[in-house]
Amino acid sequence: MKFISNLIPLGDALAKIDENQKIMDTEKIHLKDSQGRVLAHSISSYHNSPPFDKSAMDGYAVIAEDTFGASNNVIKELKIIDRIGAGDFSEKTLSNGEAIVIATGAPIPNGANAVLMKEFTYEDGDNLEIHSQVTPGENISPKAEDIAEGDELLGENVLIRPQEMGLIASAGHSEVEVYKKPRVKLLITGNELVEPSPELDKAKIINSNQFTIAALIRSAGAIVDIEHGADDFEAVKEAIDKATKEYDVVITTGGTAISKGDVVIEAVEELGEVLFHGVAMRPGKPVGAGIVNGTQVFMLSGQPVAAMGQFDIIARHYIFKMQGLDYSHKVINRVSKTKIPSSLGRTDYIRAVADDNGVHHVLNRGSGIIRSMVEANCYIIIDENHEGIEKGDEVDLIFFNDMAWPSF
Repeated sequence: MKFISNLIPLGDALAKIDENQKIMDTEKIHLKDSQGRVLAHSISSYHNSPPFDKSAMDGYAVIAEDTFGASNNVIKELKIIDRIGAGDFSEKTLSNGEAIVIATGAPIPNGANAVLMKEFTYEDGDNLEIHSQVTPGENISPKAEDIAEGDELLGENVLIRPQEMGLIASAGHSEVEVYKKPRVKLLITGNELVEPSPELDKAKIINSNQFTIAALIRSAGAIVDIEHGADDFEAVKEAIDKATKEYDVVITTGGTAISKGDVVIEAVEELGEVLFHGVAMRPGKPVGAGIVNGTQVFMLSGQPVAAMGQFDIIARHYIFKMQGLDYSHKVINRVSKTKIPSSLGRTDYIRAVADDNGVHHVLNRGSGIIRSMVEANCYIIIDENHEGIEKGDEVDLIFFNDMAWPSF
């Protein structure tokens, strides 16, 4: 297969991927394990919350009318007839001139219609002096104030954050149905690649992609297994065939260009369908995608920076959407501190450093310069319809940290 000389626009590449988008099956998990997962079905409440009228603070359950006119200068007296702690209730009914000690969250006793804060009282045995008045309903949280029985509280495809966990628990659910995490096979190809070591043989390169791309896959909420193989056509084809039958997504690095020994594209073409090979973007032009055994295959460059960019721009949104969470880049604006050239017909993702005062590009931008990614904290996006940007222009950018699966 020849490399496509007429590169397709980035938008067309993303559209082809969207056409083949798959959604994960679902599973039930315990609520305590649900943080950061995505609901597969809506949540309705089994209960009212609170399930009864409850005290909003520590104090005294009273008949509000008994307190009218009370102040620091006009002290009124009530008689304490019972005491209620959290988790308890009183079987007594309050009458005029009486009060019941009550803890925050305890049910309001019969006959009471307000709670007087402890700070405005003086207690002497069962005698209670009150120095302030309350109105009916004051300091009471009414039944179903937060949740009514039968209410739909959360829809499907909602990311479960700590606050959603609390709401789900209050609704009476100890388990939730969520989308499964995708299992991704990362196939690293390259005869020249070796493990990190102080010693490096001639013509060998340390395999950094196994760390960077695996970490990026995890940052998209997926589970990753890694395999390293040689640039042998039959071996690569066998590995891809096997992986696409066992995993939800397969991502390869290396073997996507046109040099001798780059065999991944050919293997995918023989096994299934190549959706595209070559995208008008920089860095990362030699990127491909295909379908083998019904499984999405992303074919990334062996160049570390290009592979990282290809993952972020081409593959990340697919993995997010598999888990029921729609994803689009969070694009913000900054003023460029420098002039940056580009070419019409190509979308550029420029490594850059941004703060509240503006953004400037990282000078050394080769597709193999990993250090440039460390020095950067964002991508400047230059649209395919622009021939670069001028100093002082307002530009679109994406912060690296904004692309990760939400964490709390």
